[in-house]
Amino acid sequence: MVAVKANKPSTMHIQSIIRKVQPIKGFVYHKAKFCETRRGPSIRIAVKPRVGSRAICSGCGIKRPGYDTLPCREFTFVPLWGMLVVLAYAVRRVECARCGVTAEMLPWAAGKSPMTEAYTWFLASWAKVLSWRETATRFRTSWDAVFRAVDHAVTWGLAHRNLDNIRSVGVDELSWKKGHKYLTVVYQIDHGCRRLLHIARDRKIQSFNTFFDLLGPERSSQIAFVASDMWKAFLHVVQARCSQAVHVLDRFHVMQLMSRAVDETRRAEVRALRTAGRPAILTKTRWILLKRRRNLKSKERTRLKELVNRNLRSMRAYLLKEEFQHFWSYTSVWGGRRFLKEWTTMALRSRIKPIQKFARTLRAHEPLLLNWFRARGTFASGATEGFNNKARITTRKAYGFRSYEHVRIALFHALGDLPTPPWLAHKFF
Repeated sequence: MVAVKANKPSTMHIQSIIRKVQPIKGFVYHKAKFCETRRGPSIRIAVKPRVGSRAICSGCGIKRPGYDTLPCREFTFVPLWGMLVVLAYAVRRVECARCGVTAEMLPWAAGKSPMTEAYTWFLASWAKVLSWRETATRFRTSWDAVFRAVDHAVTWGLAHRNLDNIRSVGVDELSWKKGHKYLTVVYQIDHGCRRLLHIARDRKIQSFNTFFDLLGPERSSQIAFVASDMWKAFLHVVQARCSQAVHVLDRFHVMQLMSRAVDETRRAEVRALRTAGRPAILTKTRWILLKRRRNLKSKERTRLKELVNRNLRSMRAYLLKEEFQHFWSYTSVWGGRRFLKEWTTMALRSRIKPIQKFARTLRAHEPLLLNWFRARGTFASGATEGFNNKARITTRKAYGFRSYEHVRIALFHALGDLPTPPWLAHKFF
């Protein structure tokens, strides 16, 4: 019988764990110490320069002779087992022939930031999932620290993102603050890549022009499809800056106008019935008339059948709305044009002013509306409104934003699909 020698269990110090996940060239993790602070229990790890290593000038990035050593500074690292981790290091100053006497470059932190790069990206990653306030509470830091982390991630991502090969874009306005405060947002809506590309103040011609200024003439000429609503500023800029693209009116916005016309008809008829002293039978029927028939519940279907039997303007508007849905099922421009002509003729003869106004709008924008069939399947047609819903969630999660810069950073962070540094030794997210 052969005796098997038991392996002696190996031990790993905290310094070794940190060295595995975050190695620092030219420096060593010296000692780890457990201590209590006002922010709770923490681990303090001393960092020292490797013997014989020379400091690097933070100005020119060249190794220079030492000058003196500054007092010890602390840099927050990624928490370990729910405890704060702090790196303590006495920064060296160098005497540089080009930059003068300056502090050395630190590979784990940028400038005078008290947070390590790893912790900055760690906070930024959690701020995508949680609100900034909740992130600060969970990791025992301040709201400002989380904001600086997100700002750093967005700034780096915008500087390193690739804007080549953009073929389809969607543009829309987004309300972000009370008092009619709008943003112009542009999304890439290609099937293989969907992301937020640009944000500008207001919803003017100049706002949308800044997007094409960002891309430049060469990239702008590669755009093949643009989806938007009927806002005149968008129509004008696309014609002037991106005339080679197929300009498509977004289906969601067209149906939104249709639903608005139906609801306006219903409200006007309710007021007329009340004025005439007749029962207001259309009260609490708004969503019954605005929903698609297939989405109605059983009680709503019963109520709809009762209303259909009455000669009401609202019901005629509803039936016209349901009839118009067939427009999107056509597969050819010719078929769509014929249907559009027949439907608008019926709508103009209906004597329902909101529906007549909508029909005239469709006829005025007929070429752009028919581009729907030319561009069908070439890009993600519902992506623009999907992004807008996510943008509203981001705003609600933060309980609103007081400044434009804050909402800009938050939206790019949540929807921009921005890159992260490839040189991060270990991703904690």
